[in-house]
Amino acid sequence: MELIKKDETLDDLQLKGLYVIQKKEGFRFGVDAVLLANFCKIKNNTRVIDLCTGTGIIPFILAGKTKASEICGLEIQDDMVEMANRSSMYNKLVDRVKFIRGDIKDAKLLKSLNRFDALTVNPPYKLQKSGIINFKDKDAIARHEILCNLEDVIKASRMLLKDNGRMYMVHRPDRLVDILTLMRKYKIEPKRIKMVHPSYGKAPNIVLVEGQRDGGAFLKWDEPLYVHNPDGTYTEEIEKIYGRI
Repeated sequence: MELIKKDETLDDLQLKGLYVIQKKEGFRFGVDAVLLANFCKIKNNTRVIDLCTGTGIIPFILAGKTKASEICGLEIQDDMVEMANRSSMYNKLVDRVKFIRGDIKDAKLLKSLNRFDALTVNPPYKLQKSGIINFKDKDAIARHEILCNLEDVIKASRMLLKDNGRMYMVHRPDRLVDILTLMRKYKIEPKRIKMVHPSYGKAPNIVLVEGQRDGGAFLKWDEPLYVHNPDGTYTEEIEKIYGRI
């Protein structure tokens, strides 16, 4: 079986010899996925699911950083699932990391997966009505709420998590009120928030949120994270997250 096709690249995650296959042209993972995987607190021998998994970048980082026993990626686009499973084969992780094709709005499917200890999600950020959209474009599907919206994501998270299970999400700060309101609606209590700033003196452009299914009311704010120094180089914390120092 040909694991890497002509229109794809094999990218080194610089993490325990792990690689991820991606399209040369099209959706490729960004810093938000890496930040989310680093924000998670995954206990040993637990089951984790990643929604809207795309190339599978978050499951592969978690496979390298944690001792989770099973990591499952759920994705609606067939070609993404097929590509992610080839990455799993390349990394010899098929017994631990798997990807399935499915719609997070499919309640029957979600119930068949059993419940998970932790859930991660890097959902489409942009409202469907924002900007001109080609509804068949894979980049648009990844970035706009075309096939699912924020409420679909949080409702699915409620169904997939065990009692007291943890949800970890990366999103945009302008959607924070929506995120917290919907989490409360589906009884996933917000427990921790971390703001990410592109550089010092600039407003945050990424927010990381942790919630707990049926958790008690108590919210903790983490120290903010800055991506770039004033000279444009990455900050020490980002270099550590990427494993460069």
